[in-house]
Amino acid sequence: MKQPEAHYTIITPSGGFEEMPTLKEALAYTTSQNGYIWADYVDPTAELLAELMPAFGIHPLSIEDCLNGNQLPKLDLFPSYSFLIFNTFEETPEELLSHELDLFIGENFVVTAGFRREDKQPLLTGLRELLERQREVVRQGPSYLLHQVLDKTVDDKLGVIENIEEALEANEDAILAEPLEFDYSSLMQSRRALQVMRRSLFHEREVVNKLIRRDSPFITEKALVYFRDIYDHLSKYYEVAETAREQVTDLMEIHLSLINNSMAETANRTNAIMRRLTLITTIFMPLTLIAGIGGMSEFTMMVGQKNWKIAYVILLVVMAVIALINYRLLLRMEQDANDDVKKLQIKK
Repeated sequence: MKQPEAHYTIITPSGGFEEMPTLKEALAYTTSQNGYIWADYVDPTAELLAELMPAFGIHPLSIEDCLNGNQLPKLDLFPSYSFLIFNTFEETPEELLSHELDLFIGENFVVTAGFRREDKQPLLTGLRELLERQREVVRQGPSYLLHQVLDKTVDDKLGVIENIEEALEANEDAILAEPLEFDYSSLMQSRRALQVMRRSLFHEREVVNKLIRRDSPFITEKALVYFRDIYDHLSKYYEVAETAREQVTDLMEIHLSLINNSMAETANRTNAIMRRLTLITTIFMPLTLIAGIGGMSEFTMMVGQKNWKIAYVILLVVMAVIALINYRLLLRMEQDANDDVKKLQIKK
């Protein structure tokens, strides 16, 4: 059973990180001291998130969205806060999983919430260590903390994209080397992963674009340059994902073409064998008939006892001549057929 966790941190104007045991104490601290609150929830329950409603004026619908999961990235604007949904990715042997990361930003607070990944790790693993290295940045206000969270989330997607590109390169090598032995499921897995990624990147880019337009009043003017950097990264990753999707389509077409070519080659080899068998049959069919006639006792009676030796020699010569004529005629017919095929290919 998942154990919910809640961490309350006061980020002071000097860049200090003060841990608080409860949200109530964190609110009391910020009331008497300067700074702002960062509340981080892991595997939250409805009861745990309910404390946000009186503390920060969070709407119940936003709490409901946090608990539903698997929603597309979006930005909802409220008088006392802005609510964002972003996605994080997790690679498994079977598929690319998309996890929902929920974020709230207000005048003096930032809230992050999400459920653990399949590998039991929190969605924002390593974030606290990153923030502690960026004290001089995050101490400037909630906008800068939100930027650090989104920037890490977006940068983590790069590794996933690179892994997909490497998988496509391996698929291309496998297709060109052994098209008949290629496992088509790996290509379909990459295609599904890119569909998940493109959908997420597209909506995340729209969310960040709204932040840049100052749709949310809680993003300061000075912080906009940082969010423009995130927008550039998202646009770049989206273009890379789009290119990779086109590459998947190209690989499918190449694989199908190679399979068709291989089948055509097999059919041509079969046709060539059948033509040779037909050639042999055609040559020997009249010879078999003549040999059958020559082997009849009536034939010996017809040529007589004295002339049978000469008759059989003549018979053999006739058989050889017929065989040669058939052979030459069949070769000429095959050559004409090949010429017609070449002419059709040239016209195409």
